[in-house]
Amino acid sequence: MDNLDLARWQFAITTVYHFLFVPVTIGMSALVAYYHTAWVRRRRDDDLRLAKFFGKLFTINFALGLVTGIVQEFQFGMNWSDYSRFVGDIFGAPLAIEALLAFFLESTFLGLWIFGWGRIPDKLHAGCMWVVHVGTLLSAYFILAANSFMQNPVGYRYNPTTHRAELTDFVAVLTNKVQLVTFPHVVAAAYMVGGAMVMAVALWHLRRADVGVDGGMYRRATRLGAVVTLVAGLAVAVSGDVQGKIMTEVQPMKMAAAEALYTSSDGSAPFSLLTVGSLDGSEEKFAITVPGLLSFLATGHFDGSVQGINELKAEYAQKYGTGNPLTVDATYTPNIPLSYWSFRLMIGVGVLAAGLALLTLWTTRRDRVPRARWWHWAIIATPLLPIFGNSFGWIFTEVGRQPWLVFGVMATKSGVSPSVAAGEVVTSMVVYTLLYGLLAVVEVKLFLTYLRAGAEPFAEPPPVASQDDDAPLAFAY
Repeated sequence: MDNLDLARWQFAITTVYHFLFVPVTIGMSALVAYYHTAWVRRRRDDDLRLAKFFGKLFTINFALGLVTGIVQEFQFGMNWSDYSRFVGDIFGAPLAIEALLAFFLESTFLGLWIFGWGRIPDKLHAGCMWVVHVGTLLSAYFILAANSFMQNPVGYRYNPTTHRAELTDFVAVLTNKVQLVTFPHVVAAAYMVGGAMVMAVALWHLRRADVGVDGGMYRRATRLGAVVTLVAGLAVAVSGDVQGKIMTEVQPMKMAAAEALYTSSDGSAPFSLLTVGSLDGSEEKFAITVPGLLSFLATGHFDGSVQGINELKAEYAQKYGTGNPLTVDATYTPNIPLSYWSFRLMIGVGVLAAGLALLTLWTTRRDRVPRARWWHWAIIATPLLPIFGNSFGWIFTEVGRQPWLVFGVMATKSGVSPSVAAGEVVTSMVVYTLLYGLLAVVEVKLFLTYLRAGAEPFAEPPPVASQDDDAPLAFAY
C-alpha cells in the first residue's frame, strides 16, 4: 500500500476509535445531570446515588475520549498536510471555538462537579453538569459544521493562486443544510447510546441476587434508560429520513452507493433488501427489492427519480475531469460494498437496540425481573449496538463521500502529505494502535470495576457552610 492508502487506514482507525467515546459522553452527561437535578428537587436518596454512580462511569469515558481526541490532531498534521492547508481558513474558526469555548466548558465545569460536593450550593452544583452537557452539544455542533463543509462546501471561495479555500461567510458554514440535519441526527443517536448504557447497567444490577432493597432504584433506572433509548431511536429515524433527502440532493452518488443502484430510475426506484454484486462492486448480480421505497426515502414521493451510479459516474467525469487539478480522479465512485453494508448495519443495529429497549420495558413491568439466561448476553449487547450503529453511520458518511475530501472540490488523493513516506505512516499507525489497545484495556478495566461496585450507600453531602476553604480538594466518591 502507498502512503495514501495507509493514511486513510490510519484516519479510519483513529476516528472510529475516538467516536466510540463521543456518544457515550453526550448521552450520559444528560442523564447524570437529570439525576442530580432530580435529587435537588425531590431529595430522594436514590437519585443522588445514581447521579454519583453514573457520574463515575461518565468521567472514566470522558477522560479516555479526551486522550483519543488529541491523537486526531497529530494524524491530521502528519498525514494530511495538503488537506489541512487547503481547508485551514474554513476550519480554523469553528474548531477554535470548539476548543476555546465548548471544550473548556466541558472540562472546567466537570472539574467543578467532581470536586464541588459540599462546596457549591446544590442548585449551582447540579447546574455544573448541565453546563458540561451543553458543552458537549456545542463541541458536537462546531465539529459537525466542519465535517458538513466536507460534505457540502458553502461559504467559501477557491483561490486558484494559492490553491486554498478562503472563508467568505462563516454563518453559511454554521447553517449549512447538511449541518442542520446532521446535528440533530448525531445528538439523537448519542442520547440513544446514553439511554442504552443506563438501561444495561441498571438491568445488570437488577438481576443480581444480592441486590436486595436497591431493586426499586435499579428498576426505575432500567425503565428510564429504556424510555430514553426508544424516544431517541424514534428521533434518529425521523432525523435520518430528513438527512437522507438532503444527502440525495447534495450527494446523489452517496445515496446510489448506499442502495447499490447502478442505473438511474425515472420513477419508483426500488429499495434493496439484499444486493449481491460483482467482487469489484461495479455491477449488480442479484437483488431483492421493495418497489418505490427508495424513491420515497430519497425524494418523499414513491414515484420520485433517483440517479444511479453509472450515470452519476459519467456526469462527474465530465463535470470534474478537467480544470482544477485538486478534483481530477479516475473513478468518482466510492466503495460500493462498504457503503451498502455499513448503511444497513447502521440501521439494523439501531433497530435491534430499540427492540431490546421495548422488550426491557415489557419484561420489567409490574415489578418483574427478567431472569432468562439469554438476558446476560442481551445486556452486554444493549449499549454496544447503538455505539456500533454510530460507528457504522460515520463509516458510511465518510466512505460514501469518496473519492472526495471536500465534495466536488478536493479529491482525497490531493490532500495527503506529499513528503511523508509510507514507512513513516506505518510506524505512527503501529504506535497509535498499540496506544489505543492499552487505553482500551484501561477503559474496560476501570469501567467494569466501578460498574460491578454499583451505587454506593447514600451519604448526605455536607453543608456548604461547614467546609473549610483551605481544605484540599478531593473526590467525593
